[in-house]
Amino acid sequence: MGYVIATANMKGGVGKTTITVNLATCLAKNHGKRVLVLDLDSQISATLSLMSPLEFAKRRKHRKTFRYLIDQVIAPEPNANLKIQDIVQSPACNLPGLDLLPGDIDLYDEFLVSEMLHQQAVALGEQDFETVWNRFERVLINNILKPVREEYDFILLDCAPGYNLMTRSALAASDFYILPAKPEPLSIVGIQLLERRIAQLKDSHEHEAKIDIKMLGIVFSMSSANLLTGRYYKQVMHRVVEDFGVEKICKNQIPVDVNVAKAVDSFMPVVLNSPQSPGSKAFTQLTQELLQKL
Repeated sequence: MGYVIATANMKGGVGKTTITVNLATCLAKNHGKRVLVLDLDSQISATLSLMSPLEFAKRRKHRKTFRYLIDQVIAPEPNANLKIQDIVQSPACNLPGLDLLPGDIDLYDEFLVSEMLHQQAVALGEQDFETVWNRFERVLINNILKPVREEYDFILLDCAPGYNLMTRSALAASDFYILPAKPEPLSIVGIQLLERRIAQLKDSHEHEAKIDIKMLGIVFSMSSANLLTGRYYKQVMHRVVEDFGVEKICKNQIPVDVNVAKAVDSFMPVVLNSPQSPGSKAFTQLTQELLQKL
């Protein structure tokens, strides 16, 4: 069984999706790994980094997105005929070994989730609704991935900013998490908030099942030469080293590179679209570094 790795930060705009899809692509392209990307953000950036909007629209019309699998958990249909294997796009970007489980712009209905869990609590005679909710978030993504988990060396979960049900369930299902950040003061807040939330997640589940997720590394992205010599950058790095230790900060940082943005317009990762660019080379080195950490 391979690794499940979440990419998460409480703050948006820090490069989570770019790191997720390029790391996945490098693992498949350069290291011969079988990799699945799961898009858990309703902005579907990871999905549209690996397939065109037209292809996504076709798949959504036929309900071949992650939403279908969640619906079967929340409100099962008696004649459901799609399995996770039917929904996975294989291969993504015509790259053998790279697969995508497309996200959706409307991942789940919070009211239906609450209604289902309330009915479960009543049926089980469970007085503590929090216990029922915790159990659900712990097993939701875990159980959905179970039929394919052994088929992959890596499953990368691209989480939405903030701390919603999907992010909590992703963290509960993961062996490790990568924390993308920008070298600026506000990034410290996102890092610290996520760390606090993960500690709370572990505490809230410890009575039923241990969640043993570990940080794989903090990846700084969008670093420019001007920024790297600035006072703010030094303050941020000093603070992060104080909080987490220098070994948790990845040595390879992702530079500002216009090719990364251009690649998004082509609906493919920069390591495929512009393999000789500075951004692509940085992702290649970052992948090697993270494999060594593992």
